[in-house]
Amino acid sequence: MPSEVPAPYGTGPTAGNPAGALAPKPVARVRTHHLQQAKAKGERFAMLTAYEQYTAEIFDQAGIDVLLVGDSASNNVFGNETSIPVTVDELLPLCRAVSRSAKRALVLADLPFGSYEVSPEQAVATGVRFLKEGLAHGVKIEGGAFYAGTVRAMVQAGIPVMAHIGFTPQSEHSLGGYRVQGRGDDATRLIEDAVALANAGAFSVLMEMVPAETAAAVDAAIDVPTIGIGAGNATTGQVLVWQDMAGLRGGKMAKFVKQYADLRTTLSDAAKSYADDVRSGQFPGPEHSF
Repeated sequence: MPSEVPAPYGTGPTAGNPAGALAPKPVARVRTHHLQQAKAKGERFAMLTAYEQYTAEIFDQAGIDVLLVGDSASNNVFGNETSIPVTVDELLPLCRAVSRSAKRALVLADLPFGSYEVSPEQAVATGVRFLKEGLAHGVKIEGGAFYAGTVRAMVQAGIPVMAHIGFTPQSEHSLGGYRVQGRGDDATRLIEDAVALANAGAFSVLMEMVPAETAAAVDAAIDVPTIGIGAGNATTGQVLVWQDMAGLRGGKMAKFVKQYADLRTTLSDAAKSYADDVRSGQFPGPEHSF
């Protein structure tokens, strides 16, 4: 019989076992109540963005607890300058790819700008699409206490909701650009926002670009877990955009970003070496030919 030839362009999420090997024990899925338990126990969890199958699979196997199919795909996948242009129809295929590939992580999807602000009914309809078509386990929406009714309606419809306060990128024009929120007297507003959203049923509250002292006060004021991005280390979880974390994106990084790798240089060097080998005739060699 002819020897098996690997599929040349990928085979979907890694699956299967060596011949004769026992099937691995199913991995327990991270659920919203596990995040709640983490806060109660004083433990912490890690969250990253993901937009396709390979990063989802890698991060999932590395132990990342929550994967966010963020509207940040707008400026990290689709080439826009901000998160505002991305649409529901653009995010749904990305969400499906991540959800199909992650076996353990809780998968959340951002509701993009314009898909929930009109009414709670609009938000419920959009959230339903992300759970039914995108296979997400929950969604994230931006905004303060004004959206408490929206969160309540979504939760009542069976849609888990993570709230996002502080700097909310979808509102960058009304906020005057990328500016830290919750300084001084504004800290009280942020606390009130978090309390209202948690009371409405949000299972967690994400804070972006908030002074560490304010974020700690918010975390102390609510029973649900908090997630920080540029919000100090008092939160239960932390999140970063994966291209920032892994050094794929070029240019100046936000103060709150820590880069754990330099994938941009690694990929650039690999591409240059490949091009050089092709142009010199070194690739493909005999070992790469049939």
